Amino acid sequence: MNGKITRTNPVTMPAPVGNYTHITKIPRGAELFVTSGQIGVNAQGEIPAVLNEQVVHTFANIKTALESENLSSEHIIKVNIWATEQIDWDFFDVEWDKLFGKEYPAMTVGYLAELGLPEIKIEIEIWAASV
Repeated sequence: MNGKITRTNPVTMPAPVGNYTHITKIPRGAELFVTSGQIGVNAQGEIPAVLNEQVVHTFANIKTALESENLSSEHIIKVNIWATEQIDWDFFDVEWDKLFGKEYPAMTVGYLAELGLPEIKIEIEIWAASV
């Protein structure tokens, strides 16, 4: 096995319907990092009322969490996204691509009635690996 994270979309199955990869494989011996769900709280501790503003702050918080462990988006292997209202995918994908470029991790999206606090509209959990 090689010593790097690999991402594949098997030709025997339909292509992903979004910006993600069907399979992300980490090599044996990699160190695993799992974040708590990150939300759209800003540096002042405020949660904006608008989902897209929360998306911007959520990605900034993810980047800060990764950097605290000397990680970057290339280390992300899995993303779980939960939202309480319809995600504006055109806006979301622009922010997503700022973080990932075109090296997409595996991803799951779910819509829920509510998250931990009534004002939270989106929460994103990251799984990362360092090789």
